[in-house]
Amino acid sequence: MLYLSGIIITFFLSVILAGKKGKSQSDIILNVWLAITCLHFVMFYMFITSALIHFPHLLGFELPLPLMYSPFLYLYAASLTHKRPLKLNSLLHFLPALGMYALLIPFFLLPPAQKIYVYQHEGEGFEWLTEINRYAIIASGVTYIVLTLLMLRRHRRKIKDEFSNTEKINLNWLRYLAYGTSAIWIVIIIGLRDEWIYTTAAVFVFFLGYFGIRQVGIFSNIHPKTEPRGSSALLQEVQTNPIVKTDAESSKSKSREVIAEAKVKYQKSALTEEDAMKIHQRLKAVMMHETLFKDPELTLADVAEKLGVHPNILSQVINSVEKKSFYDYINGLRIKEFKKITSLPDHRQFTLLALAFECGFNSKTAFNRNFKKATGLSPTEYLNQQQVILAGA
Repeated sequence: MLYLSGIIITFFLSVILAGKKGKSQSDIILNVWLAITCLHFVMFYMFITSALIHFPHLLGFELPLPLMYSPFLYLYAASLTHKRPLKLNSLLHFLPALGMYALLIPFFLLPPAQKIYVYQHEGEGFEWLTEINRYAIIASGVTYIVLTLLMLRRHRRKIKDEFSNTEKINLNWLRYLAYGTSAIWIVIIIGLRDEWIYTTAAVFVFFLGYFGIRQVGIFSNIHPKTEPRGSSALLQEVQTNPIVKTDAESSKSKSREVIAEAKVKYQKSALTEEDAMKIHQRLKAVMMHETLFKDPELTLADVAEKLGVHPNILSQVINSVEKKSFYDYINGLRIKEFKKITSLPDHRQFTLLALAFECGFNSKTAFNRNFKKATGLSPTEYLNQQQVILAGA
């Protein structure tokens, strides 16, 4: 019954994704992945019910399919974390599966009766091939899971340099799914029965489809607001002068795409210490007077536009002067603001969470985590220590 449930759920999720409007590249990858998984589940169910031997032309087709799962996990993660679309050479990740199908050609050419005999006698005559396939699956799983986890770790660092709120884009769910995939491969490595492997895979697919359908693009839906100058002029000026002035009035009607998507990366030698300190002073001034950090969706590009500098330059300034990521810098200001307003009697009529939202946090979890990281205390412990009582406490 569990296998039938896995087939139905996988098929259902695949159909939902196929009918989704405005599919992203990650949606397409996930859709193909689910379709192949559904096919594999169907063939396994046919195998354990002995129905597969009635279709001898399909025998052996399912063996290399697990070699596709880990590359799909890696490519799916890459499509969610990269700003640029994957290239055609991404198909090279499926060469091991293609190679295994090539090795299976002698089996595919056997007469139907002989293929059935081989299947009914545990691969007699092709034991070497099943061993190669098993070790290839293990090697593929271990390699791609490690690569995927390393990619997600780089992604986590990257978004902290660009966003002040990472709750919806941190892809922690995908990291947990990578751990789930690891569990499947552990089951394979220790040699448990196929039924255990497919049971674990069925549970994994359910969570993959659920989170995958809910997932939105991280970079695809971020459209910068203004473009301080023409793109070529901006890129040229960034290279020669890291402090780029903008005309606030004219910038309102233009696109900010160049700021977020500019291909020119800063060179550390191009930013002098004097220029870095000037930008830093302007950054502190705008944060103090305009409290930009209170915007829960504030991004590096937003602040860079306000200061009239390239985002890469601003990121370098924050990293080098503040010794923090953009995420930690902005949330540090939010915590400082929280401490300030909770000390004022006029604000004690509000709840703790209301004041946290006022400072720019957009979730209780993010507020508690960042506050504990910065102070070593929970918000409640801090208020008790300061003898501050808020509404609802």
